[in-house]
Amino acid sequence: MKILIVGGGMGGTILANNLARRLAPELKSGKAKLTLLSASERHMYQPGLLYLAFGRMAPDELYREEASLLEPGINFIVDPVEEFQLDSNRVKTKGGRTHEYDVLAIATGSRPVRELVPGLAENSETFYTEETALHMMTRLQQFQGGRVVIAIGVPHKCPMAPLEITFMLHDYFKDRGLGDKVKLHYTYPIGRIHSLENVAKWALPEFERLGISSETLFNIKEVDGKAGVVRSEEGSETPYDLLISIPAHRGMEVIEKNKLGTGGFIPTHRNQLNMEGRKNVFVLGDTTNLPISKAGSTAHFQAEALGENIAAMVKLGAPVRDYDGKVFCFIEAGKDRATYAMFDYLNPPDPKAPTKAIHWFKMAYNKLYWVSARGLL
Repeated sequence: MKILIVGGGMGGTILANNLARRLAPELKSGKAKLTLLSASERHMYQPGLLYLAFGRMAPDELYREEASLLEPGINFIVDPVEEFQLDSNRVKTKGGRTHEYDVLAIATGSRPVRELVPGLAENSETFYTEETALHMMTRLQQFQGGRVVIAIGVPHKCPMAPLEITFMLHDYFKDRGLGDKVKLHYTYPIGRIHSLENVAKWALPEFERLGISSETLFNIKEVDGKAGVVRSEEGSETPYDLLISIPAHRGMEVIEKNKLGTGGFIPTHRNQLNMEGRKNVFVLGDTTNLPISKAGSTAHFQAEALGENIAAMVKLGAPVRDYDGKVFCFIEAGKDRATYAMFDYLNPPDPKAPTKAIHWFKMAYNKLYWVSARGLL
């Protein structure tokens, strides 16, 4: 059986490693072949970009060579896919090669699209790429006081990022002695300050305690850089001296170009993780259209379920388990304190009071990520 994984991020890497271990005898005998196609030789620890924006990590700490993270038996090729020929069970790459498959897993991720909102790219700081995170770091260092607006679009990577960036901004300016010169104002597109109700109920009192103002039902329409205001689709506007954006994300362009789903997100079965209408095509991580968090832990738990199922298809002829929607997210809450949200399709999150212990556990995970990417944690 030929197994092809497209995408060398968190989901694709863990899935490949999981399958390499589960199918070691079949890979050795030739009964199975496992190929991972990636657009890059390097693997990025994406959560580290948030720390890079505050000068708390260096760029070289974000990367490892992808090949160094992979188990033996994986045929790793750096050659991004340009065309998905699903009816023929094959893909065509940018390098002109064709790869056939019996089972395909798509884990191409997502990308920020600030350019979809007039003025947002030109007038806001963000941290979803190395370049923009470094630019944001410079702007923060230069900022001496005023109104900082955090404007949020949906969907976006990491559901807790808007809260974390807000708490971290509060501490950053306070530690620089600018706490009384900076006013933080947080906006969110729906009628509460987070999409997860229990997280919103936990976070709002924290905001109020710290003097952070908030505005809900604020969907970004445009940014007027000359006037220094952000306008919403609902008709309101808010002034800023520094604008931090959590831009809306879309799936990768190759998914859009191949018309595999709306907005680059592929219609995916919530439990089996197969592409709707395709029994041998699976989707995981940010690439799915599932109404759950686009987070590294989501990709991790999906990869584990999918690894077990694809291995069972090779060994037993059928998948054996469901993905239950499990997600786990740390939430940095300021001053070396953190909490977490753990939830699935049936059980909502219930964040507890932040503690230093959870903060340091998250800091430890920043180092353990590379073990996690190998599927060993």
